[in-house]
Amino acid sequence: MTIKWWDIIDSESTQPILNASLREKSLLVGRVGLMMLSVGTGAWRVRASMNKIARGLGITCVADIGLLSISYTCAANGETFTNSLSLKEPGVNTDKLDAIEFFCDSFRDRAGKYSEEQMHHILDKIDSMSGNYNALILGLASGMACAAFTFLLGGGAVEMLCAFLGAGVGNFLRKKLLENHITLLANVALPVTAACLVYFLAVHLMEMIFNVPAVHQSGYICSMLFVIPGFPLITGGIDISKLDLRSGAERIGYALIIIITATVTGWLSAYIMRFEPGDFPEIAMSPAMRIVFRMIASFVGVFGFSLMFNSPKRMALSAGVIGMISNTLRLTLADHLGIPGFTAAFIGALCSGLLASASKKFVGFPRITLTVPSIVIMVPGMFMYKAIYYLSLNDLSVGGAWLTKAFLMVLSLPLGLIVARIITDKNFRRDS
Repeated sequence: MTIKWWDIIDSESTQPILNASLREKSLLVGRVGLMMLSVGTGAWRVRASMNKIARGLGITCVADIGLLSISYTCAANGETFTNSLSLKEPGVNTDKLDAIEFFCDSFRDRAGKYSEEQMHHILDKIDSMSGNYNALILGLASGMACAAFTFLLGGGAVEMLCAFLGAGVGNFLRKKLLENHITLLANVALPVTAACLVYFLAVHLMEMIFNVPAVHQSGYICSMLFVIPGFPLITGGIDISKLDLRSGAERIGYALIIIITATVTGWLSAYIMRFEPGDFPEIAMSPAMRIVFRMIASFVGVFGFSLMFNSPKRMALSAGVIGMISNTLRLTLADHLGIPGFTAAFIGALCSGLLASASKKFVGFPRITLTVPSIVIMVPGMFMYKAIYYLSLNDLSVGGAWLTKAFLMVLSLPLGLIVARIITDKNFRRDS
């Protein structure tokens, strides 16, 4: 149920929040933690934000954080206050995340001046921030991202166009379902079905009108990659590295639910339409030209995914530049130097993390708002789908090979970010 904060706080006090009771201070700490949890960030960052507020108020806080819930205890002067809070559903909102982080970073200066009521008014304003983009814009962003993804996976113009149409319609529908609070499995399965169906129709129309060969059918996988749960996969891995095992396991479990639902839905759609996930036709292109087009596609893909995470345009552009460099580096290492895919993914994620840390002083955005969108395009969605496809056909050797490749790459991405964070952030590399 929605928490009505104004029914439980003392809104009549004009004293600075620093002089409030332990209960009032603890409620503020809990609300900030719940808001951070609602925007998709991991337990480590949620706890760090709660600690900033607690230290600013002169109290101690310990918290147990999951995907949807927080149980915490605050203590000061021999008193304790324990509370449990939970969300209705998970989500991702990088714009709101940036606003909450700014509130936490500037809290110590405000604590001696602002009353409890004023603090909650600020949080109300942040909480009421609406999405920056409507369903149509998010559909276009998804289409851009998946078309770019298609090229990076080896697809040509036909596959890119069909993936653009399929992903655009699919994400438009998903946005509408989310606005109506449709349950998780339905808001994954229905958009994926719509995306695959639009791709199938587009390919068949091009076959009939322009005599396009049927070999382009294999690109339908790219039209459903907009559902890749990049945030929970990456933040889950980071949480596990910080021994937040509950949060990490819940986030990865949530991501697996989405992945399995999407891949099974895509497989059923392809089975009905008699499509198979074959290889893309080879595109003749010089190495230098391929690198240039990969840089463009990587930028467009990351920019599109960033918009889907509700990033403001400046934040999305910053993430796009980082992703353009790191993803092109990853692909170049794998293709031209023969480095294994999972090692190249680790290096690409490490590069994203280092670039995000280096750019923080110039752009001011939280690292996670730049790093996760920049490496979502590295998540092996096609590998995951092919693994499920071949396993469903009882081809365990081929399916197992794709599953192993996908697992190693997914494991490498958060590891790369973790190493970058350890190198650049002294707070992250400490246990306390």
